[in-house]
Amino acid sequence: MPTLERQDDVFVLDLGDSENRFHPDWIAAVNAHLDEVERAEGARALVTTATGKFYSNGLDLDWLFAHADRAHDYAASVHELLARTLTLPVVTVAALQGHTFAAGAMFSLAHDFRVMREDRGYWCLPEADIHIPFTPGMSALIQARLAPQTAHEAMVTARRYGGRDALAAGIVDRAVAEDAVRATALEIAGSLTSKASATLGTIKTRMYGPAVEALRDKDIPLSFGG
Repeated sequence: MPTLERQDDVFVLDLGDSENRFHPDWIAAVNAHLDEVERAEGARALVTTATGKFYSNGLDLDWLFAHADRAHDYAASVHELLARTLTLPVVTVAALQGHTFAAGAMFSLAHDFRVMREDRGYWCLPEADIHIPFTPGMSALIQARLAPQTAHEAMVTARRYGGRDALAAGIVDRAVAEDAVRATALEIAGSLTSKASATLGTIKTRMYGPAVEALRDKDIPLSFGG
């Protein structure tokens, strides 16, 4: 399960050591840690990362298909986590030490900056291959955070981007050696801790207004396997 620690003025949220899929309990744990980050006062920033092969492999489809009657509420909770991360009143940096797929990739896009391992691991939006259409909110987030041609390629072809390709496409801000991923993310976050404020949250909310509105729209069309 996710854990939170603080290193000077930077909070480090470790998403876990498994596939870190968006199980309801996992989402609740992440939100509880974000509550702590938001309650803190003064200079601060947030780095998210994980331990092991995956940063996050996205939605917990096993849970979702076993609880189809709760699909709408589940999707709304995923959307809210994305919207919340996108508008947090602190600078956020995703340290992508491993595979970052589907909703996990979208979660990384909701951060202000991304650092990825350059030699191994993929960033991918596989929805076209697994036949799960992007919701309007997810589409809005991706298109708000990526250049149009990159968003098109990533969404339509389900391309798997390695670190260097992700950097060239503007998906990530840095591609570094494995042992430098977390340190680089901490360096970026640490240089921007003074930006934490309600003003920053307002700036982000207004900057990404259409995406936030789409993510928080309760009318979510869902379709799986078609």
